[in-house]
Amino acid sequence: MDKMQEQNYSPSLLKQLLIFQKDEATSEIIYRKLAEIEKDPANKEILHRIAADEKKHYIALRSHTKRDVSPNKFRISLYVWLARIFGLTFAVRQMEITEKDASATYTQHEDLEHLSEMARDEELHEQQLIGLINEERLEYMSSVVLGLNDALVEFTGALAGFTLALNDTKLIALTGSITGIAAALSMASSEYLSTKSDKDPSKHPVKAAIYTGIAYIITVVALVMPFILLSSTMLALGIMLIMALLIIAFFNFYYSVARNENFKRRFLEMAVLSFSVAALSFLIGYLLKTVTGIEA
Repeated sequence: MDKMQEQNYSPSLLKQLLIFQKDEATSEIIYRKLAEIEKDPANKEILHRIAADEKKHYIALRSHTKRDVSPNKFRISLYVWLARIFGLTFAVRQMEITEKDASATYTQHEDLEHLSEMARDEELHEQQLIGLINEERLEYMSSVVLGLNDALVEFTGALAGFTLALNDTKLIALTGSITGIAAALSMASSEYLSTKSDKDPSKHPVKAAIYTGIAYIITVVALVMPFILLSSTMLALGIMLIMALLIIAFFNFYYSVARNENFKRRFLEMAVLSFSVAALSFLIGYLLKTVTGIEA
């Protein structure tokens, strides 16, 4: 690219190229750091390969901008911690979602040298990464889904029913905790037997049971906590429903990114189901209290 061609760049295009050059520099370091913490040799190789592509893209962009740029240190730290907490697949999928904008921009400027090749590389990255990366936590995602779904639907309804029937936050918390722990153990046992009967070589029955039980218990603790901390049953119920909505949103965001599925559809489906059961249980509690005449 000669000086004359460089001078023909509009300020907006040059600014855009510098932004994507910074992104490529940042992505290269992220992928290399993810490779350092990854234990699976095949996954390491994939990450190093992608990092090499990102470095190549940075050099190609620098040939247009004639400048060096520094990487985004905050973004590097963010994705490394996302990988440590939520898993490698979640982190790289989230990265590829942000890089789709880069691919689209490269495609718009295919007349510039290197950019058409870079657009093709970015489109291939997601397939290369997600097609080959394997994580235990994703193998047991169905067990986590089972625990969360059942806890959110069943336990949200149970607490809503207890709220009107018992009308005492400490009694609701005690009853809910006993019910929740018993249900968690029951669900874990059922998942153990189900996985064992399926004879799926990729899933161990004990691990499947543990994932299901832990997901259920975490949900139980989060939903019971407002009744432990507050004295107003209606306020505790309201906060519990908000907690349920946040858990549904967080889990479905994680699931939609890791599994590349539609977040809105899954979120609305689980939210409507959980809150419908809660409303019905609340009504049942009111009817039972009215019919029996029992006052807690």
